[in-house]
Formats: sequence, C-alpha cells, structure tokens
Amino acid sequence: MLGRRGIHTTVKQYLIAIVDDEEALRQATESLLRSAGFKAKSFGSAEALLRSKSRATAGCLVLDVNLPGMNGLELQLELIRNGCAIPVVFMTAQHDDQGTMRERALRAGALAFLQKPFGDEDLLRTVRGALAR
Repeated sequence: MLGRRGIHTTVKQYLIAIVDDEEALRQATESLLRSAGFKAKSFGSAEALLRSKSRATAGCLVLDVNLPGMNGLELQLELIRNGCAIPVVFMTAQHDDQGTMRERALRAGALAFLQKPFGDEDLLRTVRGALAR
C-alpha cells in the first residue's frame, strides 16, 4: 500500500476500532484483525469509543448496529457531525428484511454491511478495501 508521498506503508500503521457489546465477538474480531497484521482496539459501546482518543487515529471502524445506549447508526451520524470521517464497516445479527438499516448506513457513507455470522475472509477483505480508499 502506498502512502501520501508514494512511500510504501503497511497495514500495521492503521488502527481498526471495533465496537460491539458482545464481548466474545469483540475479542474474536480483535484477535482476527491482529493476526492479519492490523493494529486493533475494541470498545463495548459507542460511548466508550467517543470518549477514546483512538477515534482520531482509526483508519476503519467495525461497528455493530445494535448497541445499548447509542446504536451504531447513531454513532455513525455523531462521528460525521463531529467531522470524523472514519470508514465504517457495519455488522449485525438483526434481520433487515426490508433493507432499511443497510440503506440508511450506506446512504450515510458506510462502506459495507455484513450480516452475522460472516466469514473471517469476508471481514478481512472488507477492512482492507476500506483502508484502500
């Protein structure tokens, strides 16, 4: 991957922030991303990410839609309002038969909307694509 001045960069320079209230999934996602060479940090809530300095250095946000308190779609809009343009990859276990959640997320700038359970390679490919933008 080439940096701004054409200097070769590696994926390890990018922080991937993970926000999910399910601890086991959050830890598994963080472990997967780290094993693929990414720097990853996870958060149990939208509010925890907003309080963190990590949001300013994140290269991508892997975000659950259904969170206690502020949900993922609300967090996406809050980040946009605050001028924080982190590429967002949504994930959800909730069925969205009408496609309304997916449509709202993508219309607001999300790069992908993954349905749980998804494969490891699907997530890695999506995150790499988000960082390439």
